[in-house]
Amino acid sequence: MSGCVIGHITVRDPEKWSEYRAKVPPTLVRWRGEVICRGRMVKVLSGEHSHTDTVVIRFPDPDSAAGWYASADYQALIPLREQAADIVLVSYES
Repeated sequence: MSGCVIGHITVRDPEKWSEYRAKVPPTLVRWRGEVICRGRMVKVLSGEHSHTDTVVIRFPDPDSAAGWYASADYQALIPLREQAADIVLVSYES
């Protein structure tokens, strides 16, 4: 069973967001995380959605997703992330 982390994002500081995005991929390697989709919303087809961007990261299993998020490497990026954007991260199993 694979695990996914989906991020719903509203960028507040594009420069800091760019810096954050550049630093995330190395944190995924140990956990075998792969960015599946990173994009900007085109249209809400149903319901309400307030964020403008989304990222989908696939992991081999839910424990890897949790391990990545809790890792010192990723936790060190959270202050930068919080300066750059409003983000909701959700973990799923599939």
